[in-house]
This record gives sequence, structure tokens and C-alpha cells, in this order.
Amino acid sequence: MNLPEATIAQLRRSAEAALKNAYAPYSHFSVGAAILTTNGRIFNGCNVENAAYPSGLCAEAVAIGHMVATLGPMHILACYVACKGHTPAWPCGSCRQRLNEFADTRMWVLTSVMDGLPERMPFSDLLPHHFGAADLEGFRS
Repeated sequence: MNLPEATIAQLRRSAEAALKNAYAPYSHFSVGAAILTTNGRIFNGCNVENAAYPSGLCAEAVAIGHMVATLGPMHILACYVACKGHTPAWPCGSCRQRLNEFADTRMWVLTSVMDGLPERMPFSDLLPHHFGAADLEGFRS
């Protein structure tokens, strides 16, 4: 699936807007994320750190929570991650699994630093051997 450049730009703006509100007093590594649902809605989030590591929240987790709290569970077509670092920040392992829970089969992940060009990858390449709801079918007691 190819995302229109206008949609990518909108996702980036949303991720960068969230990044400005990041709470990162310990790592000083601010991150913003925006997700695009299959119905065209965009939800964003930023990282929220906590002195009691690992109690903080990643930006992707906050964006997913924003989506679920607003509209309920939906499929995600794209996730954009923006950071102020020197290199783009791809979703961590936990967030890859969180994204997998809602990923559309055509989902893409994009990432960039503030002034850099976005890098992109199909989610299936980012998490090729995923574990999800289908793996649990037939195991209810």
C-alpha cells in the first residue's frame, strides 16, 4: 500500500505536535507518534516517562490508547514516529506488539527526526514473525 504524500505529511505534523508535549525528564528523548486508522482518523500520543522505570508510556502506546478511548478498537493503516534524536526511532519491541494487536495487513511504519526525511517499512517487515489473537484461537478453557 502506498500512502499519499499528503497523508504522510499530515501524520508527520500530528506526531511532531504530540512530540512537543512529551514528558521525558529522565531520558531527555522526546517522541511523538501518530496512527492512521482504516476509517481515516488520526490519533497521536507522546512518551510519558516515570521515575519508577519501566512505568512510563511510549508515544505509540499513548496514541493507541487515545484511539481506543475515543472510538474503540480499530485497524491501523499507518504509524508515524517522530523524535528529536540524531537517528529515527523505530517502535520498540513492546510497541511493535501493541501495534500488531490493531495492525491492518497493509500497515506501514514511518519514522523521522525533526528535520529529516521519513524512513518507511511495511509493518510485516518490522515484525515478521508476530504473535497475535489468531495464535490463541482454540485455547480457551
